[in-house]
Amino acid sequence: MSVGTEPVADPQAADVPAYRAFHVRVRRVSRISPSFTRVTLAGDDLRFFADRGLDQRINLIFPHPEHGYPVFPEQDDWYLRWRAMPPERRNPLRTYTAGAVRHGARELDVEFVLHGATGPASRWAETARPGDPLVVIGPDARHRGEAGGREWSPPPDATRLLLAGDETAVPAIRAIAESLPAHVYAEVILEVPDHADGRPLLVPPGVRVTWLPRRGPGVPGHGHGERLSAAVREAASRLVAGGRRARGPEGAEERPAGRLEDVDVDAEILWEVPDAGSAAAQRGFYAWLAGEAGVVKLLRRHLVGDLGVDRGAVAFMGYWRLGRSDIG
Repeated sequence: MSVGTEPVADPQAADVPAYRAFHVRVRRVSRISPSFTRVTLAGDDLRFFADRGLDQRINLIFPHPEHGYPVFPEQDDWYLRWRAMPPERRNPLRTYTAGAVRHGARELDVEFVLHGATGPASRWAETARPGDPLVVIGPDARHRGEAGGREWSPPPDATRLLLAGDETAVPAIRAIAESLPAHVYAEVILEVPDHADGRPLLVPPGVRVTWLPRRGPGVPGHGHGERLSAAVREAASRLVAGGRRARGPEGAEERPAGRLEDVDVDAEILWEVPDAGSAAAQRGFYAWLAGEAGVVKLLRRHLVGDLGVDRGAVAFMGYWRLGRSDIG
């Protein structure tokens, strides 16, 4: 959500790429809860950062532990050049959701999930101090075309919504939930590590928010995704018309049309999102699910394979994979 002066379009910027590098420095670090910290980034160049809100993705490029940023490629084809570099020379890259943008103050907020020194992003966020440098690959407001990077695009007739994810999806889901119109009914389900990670969301009266901690007073230890999976199954049964597939004339359950292809989440990214043109609410139902890829895969199988939800009525996004070292 943008706060303050909007960026001014530059009539001479016809060839500005959709995404580019913004060089920023840490201005503030605010601990939100046991598992979350908010880092406020600042830099004069952020006056051109395009604030498109909702689940807008950005890339954060972290300093290389040995050489910082001197070899990071900044050309328009930076990603291809970055991929072509020897792994030991690459700056660590991770994908996050852009938080509040304050153009007048030249600030951008990004929320991090803290899980110790188990990855470059969490390690950096645990020790970030004012003045520390960072490179943000984000949308440029001067670009005249479609930039992409957002997946929340429900059809106009979607009035029963399901938003669910683990801690990595909290910033995106919060932004979406707080933007929902008053006429829709939505169930928002968020699984987080600690009972103190839950926080109030500024949502319309028709939006029900459920926080599911994996640990805390009165909460027995739960594995990642256990509570989320159970809650999503229960909510989907309520929200999908009837909660069951229609039965044929002889009482046998009808099979959903089409074949649900398997996705090997250990070898490929699970990212199945209907584009704005093909998204279609199923009798008013639309869902957006994100988080650990193995959990999202099982929920995909349940919604599409068991409940018969049309694949055009739900977005599935595997943000990360349990056991993989290239996250966080």
